Amino acid sequence: MRILIVDDSRHVHRQLQVFLAAGGYSDLAFVSSAADAFELLGLSGGDASAGSDVDLILMDIEMADLQGIEATRRIKSAPDFADVPVVMVTADTSPESLGAAFEAGAVDYINKPIHKVELLARVRSLLNLRREILIRKEWERNLIELAAKLDVANSELKKANDTLARMASSDGLTGVANRRYFDESMIREWRRATRRSSSIALLMIDIDHFKRYNDTYGHLQGDECLRRVAETLSDLARRAGELLARYGGEEFAIMLPDTNLSCAVQVAEQAVAAISALDLPHSGAPELGRLSISVGVALRTASLNEGHESLIRDADDALYLAKKKGRNRFEIAGRT
Repeated sequence: MRILIVDDSRHVHRQLQVFLAAGGYSDLAFVSSAADAFELLGLSGGDASAGSDVDLILMDIEMADLQGIEATRRIKSAPDFADVPVVMVTADTSPESLGAAFEAGAVDYINKPIHKVELLARVRSLLNLRREILIRKEWERNLIELAAKLDVANSELKKANDTLARMASSDGLTGVANRRYFDESMIREWRRATRRSSSIALLMIDIDHFKRYNDTYGHLQGDECLRRVAETLSDLARRAGELLARYGGEEFAIMLPDTNLSCAVQVAEQAVAAISALDLPHSGAPELGRLSISVGVALRTASLNEGHESLIRDADDALYLAKKKGRNRFEIAGRT
């Protein structure tokens, strides 16, 4: 470890060199003034490379150009040297002088005339402390780097988990909720509605003559048709708790918790009109001419006496009736 000696006495330089060499310390730098010390440490705007690795400073308290106390204050105010210990070398051990030195940032002092045993004991102790500080700083840097890497890893993991969650709950073709997520959501909403004695509306939606559409335009165009329908219907399930799902094949479902029949019918009307407005040709169904949907509407007040399956059954029955009556329309469960 490197020791910087700041003293305007060549005799002190030689004495410290001999004493420190006896203790095994050979990496020494000697300067004769505070200005030279500032230059070496890069505090005068020069190259700081020679002083950047200084681990201990022995500072004469009385120098011609600038008092050691003021020099210490300036050195310790520099962030790069805030943790480098400064030891005052002085014959003035008055409380006032030592108090000013410690206030400036010195951590210890050595009496003049210098005694080798005292010098080496203090140097050894302070360099051991300096070594521990450097090790601790290295650990802190490593921990900060590790924490940053962990933050990145956690962020990537969260993105991956979010992606997996979306993949697990979304239909791969249309991007809307899949059947599994619909079933889970229906059970959850039915239980919640049961506790609140509230109602749930369900719209079962089927693309009219979709098999003919596939046969006429091919499966790629059929897939695009499903995506267009899903995108259009997505605009109709925007409130909290509302859900559009691909129920299976060409069939979709819209769940509307906490709603009444009038609102459910309005959504069904909008769904039929929105798909018609797409104006997609369907020559496979000449009786219709354009792509259309049939919708079954059902509403039930949730209760412990009946499960959510009763609501699905009602909506399916209404959908069957809409198809039976010519398609491109909606029907309400329980009405003929």
